Amino acid sequence: MDIIYYLTAFCIIAFMLLATYDGAYLHLWKYELFRRTESKFEHTTHTIRALLFPAIVWTIFLNHDPVSFWIGIVLILADFVVLAVDAYSEKESREFMGGLPRTEYILHLMANGFHFAAIFLMLSTKLVISESSITLVHATNASSGADLLDFIAVNILPGAILLGLLHIILITEKGQAIWSSLRNKVVCC
Repeated sequence: MDIIYYLTAFCIIAFMLLATYDGAYLHLWKYELFRRTESKFEHTTHTIRALLFPAIVWTIFLNHDPVSFWIGIVLILADFVVLAVDAYSEKESREFMGGLPRTEYILHLMANGFHFAAIFLMLSTKLVISESSITLVHATNASSGADLLDFIAVNILPGAILLGLLHIILITEKGQAIWSSLRNKVVCC
């Protein structure tokens, strides 16, 4: 069972690295999608997903009770629907730059692949499937892999929550003004 936890840990770290580059650098810093009229809907879908992610980590990765599990399933389904809406609307959102660059398209595929791989691998540790039933496991196995994954999940929550809050702040004009003021002080990138 440890291998599933290690694979999940790898996937969640890969997702976080790719999503941070894509979401924080490309979407917020380089392209400032939240400022563009045609990209405001895309920013809204990204905001929803940025808020859903820490909730999914909390309910699926860190909590081990049945209520959290079922709340997590609903959050995962909502995340999937929002992803589909985001992908569908991206063509119009990126017309200002001649469409979504191929490298960013590949980045989105990889990040979302790792995102959902981590989630479904984690779900596989919570379910026991037999010939006659599917049973929810109420506790994680005590192992080095499970401990590592718990450590990673706890430590990605603060950054994920902050990124979600930043997305919310950047929806407002005041938040955008503060962003511009702070951004203009940075001379790199």
